[in-house]
Amino acid sequence: REGESPILRDDPIMSDYEREVFGLLVRRGDVEGIQFRVAHCVGLALNAIGGVDTVLGRELHRLAADFSAANSIEQLHAPLIALQDYLKDIQ
Repeated sequence: REGESPILRDDPIMSDYEREVFGLLVRRGDVEGIQFRVAHCVGLALNAIGGVDTVLGRELHRLAADFSAANSIEQLHAPLIALQDYLKDIQ
């Protein structure tokens, strides 16, 4: 519901410090570090929507798995956009 989403808003998880760390990971091309940070956020989202046993949770889990399978920064782009769009749609 509007105003209740713990993600994609001005959340403490994405404080200025976290944004800087994430930016550093991107500049370094640290795919594993980026995937780790995104997995943490996806975990919060999964909790918010009732876990992987819900319809929304299964789709989120599938999209996150596609993102986690990427091996390079270039391969992260398409799955990240799909994940971002899905999270925006369900918030």
